[in-house]
Parts: sequence; C-alpha cells; structure tokens
Amino acid sequence: MEESFYDQVFELVRLIPEGRVTSYGAIARSLGSGGSARMVGYAMSNAGLSHPPVPAHRVVNSTGLLTGKFHFSPPEQMEELLQAEGIIVVDNKIKNFKVVFWDPMLEL
Repeated sequence: MEESFYDQVFELVRLIPEGRVTSYGAIARSLGSGGSARMVGYAMSNAGLSHPPVPAHRVVNSTGLLTGKFHFSPPEQMEELLQAEGIIVVDNKIKNFKVVFWDPMLEL
C-alpha cells in the first residue's frame, strides 16, 4: 500500500532532531512536492491524531514564524515546547532561525 502524503510528512517530521526546526516548504521540497508547503501545513494541523506522535511544534514558516501555533491547545504550547528544547522564541519568531534550521535535503 502506498503511503499518503500526510504519512510521508509525518514520517519526515519525526526525524527532526530535538532543538532543531524546519519549514513547511523544506518538507515539501524534500518530498518532491515543492509547491505543496500549504499541504504540509494541513498535515501538521492533523498531526495531533497521529501515532507515534509527530513533533509538529518543530515545523514553522520559511522565516521562522510560529504560524501553526493556533493548532495547539493552548496556542502558547507551541512556543513552550520549542523553548523546552532550547529554542529561543521572540515575538512568535525563532531567534537564530538559520542556526537551528534543519534542512531535510541536506540532513538525510
């Protein structure tokens, strides 16, 4: 049986190391679907139902903004999870984004 796009996204997001983040677009590109960043976002909004767990808090937009925080309950949970991993967030944006960025195209 062929894996769904969401399953492929979840599998890849589970590989993001603790203390690192990636973007919706980087995930889409690494799956050969460069124009599907929005679909990756939709997958992340459904990640809470997946087992094993998907660390959706490690996926942000291309500039480091926590655009997916409203899919967490409460929304502050995304920032709290990132900070617990040592990632600094200021005004809903990851500080030193390029330093903590995990590029699946280079890391896999």
